[in-house]
Amino acid sequence: MTDAIIVGLSGGVDSAVAAAILVDRGYQVEGLFMKNWEEDSKYCTSEQDYKDALQVCSHLGIPLRSINFSKEYWEKVFEYFLNEYKIGRTPNPDILCNTEIKFKAFLDYSLDLGANKIATGHYAINLFEDCSQKLIKGKDIFKEQSYFLYGLNQKQLSYSIFPLGDWKKSEVRKKAVEYGFLNHNKKDSTGICFIGERHFKDFLKQYIPSQPGEITTTDGLVVGQHEGSMFYTIGQRQGLGIGGIKGSKELPWYVIDKISEKNRIVVAQGKDNSRLYHKYLKCSKIHWISGKAPESKNNLKAKVRYRGNDSTCKIKIENPKSLTVIFKDPQFAIAPGQSIVFYNDKLCLGGAIIDSRWN
Repeated sequence: MTDAIIVGLSGGVDSAVAAAILVDRGYQVEGLFMKNWEEDSKYCTSEQDYKDALQVCSHLGIPLRSINFSKEYWEKVFEYFLNEYKIGRTPNPDILCNTEIKFKAFLDYSLDLGANKIATGHYAINLFEDCSQKLIKGKDIFKEQSYFLYGLNQKQLSYSIFPLGDWKKSEVRKKAVEYGFLNHNKKDSTGICFIGERHFKDFLKQYIPSQPGEITTTDGLVVGQHEGSMFYTIGQRQGLGIGGIKGSKELPWYVIDKISEKNRIVVAQGKDNSRLYHKYLKCSKIHWISGKAPESKNNLKAKVRYRGNDSTCKIKIENPKSLTVIFKDPQFAIAPGQSIVFYNDKLCLGGAIIDSRWN
């Protein structure tokens, strides 16, 4: 396998076109299908996904390997995911899945096989510049995925290729039709990494018992009951089950706080409610892609969720394990457990896990 590239094929259109691009460029390409969840249910589409990946490889004339990383996924990703929810936080398993599975277990396995590089269908750009590996936002502003890749280090990036970094999703689907891929119009996956799309609360209940409690206003008025504060997140609007309340405004209710030790959810009305916005946050588990913090701590950009906007901020590093972020403008629904990711224009600098927020 001298000078070969192994592409992680999920069965989706993005990784399929990524593989095709590399074949067209003349690389020696192999596909690898990863199974990372053992549960056999209607939500897990691994059997169909494998068939789709097989059709792509057959069409391109490249081999397809299959590997089961379920044990690694459970130990490195899913147990952390559950533990975070149990203590009332809102984790992002897709980020950990990238650092521990796609760019660690998959990378190590591929290098052991003799591969020179691995490739995935992520919408991001990596390049070597100024003696350092850089992670850059992908061209498609609606699909770019550097947020999910902030945990990668210099070694992982040096062995990785993102063929779709300069592509838009519409171009990818069009190219898939040209290649004759049967998955050209396959729906994008939006569920938990490798687990599939399902009713999230029902899924969590299989692992975390329900713990009914009160939903209250900021004044302490009980306005509803919940099944467990761990099943809700800051900023959540849907699924609260709060009807019309005498004397309240005709505005939607939002989760503004979770008091885990009392198993209580606090709600308030209106998305513009000041209690949903915070200007300061503290975070830990800091990771800088370059291996060190940026020289300038002012006028950075950051986002506190994948679909959030880049917002101006500055950082104060208390110690190597903790830093404070001060935003120019208050941010909506900052949720402990989620990731904050930092940017300098389109350059992704790294990120951290949110611990607390305040005004």
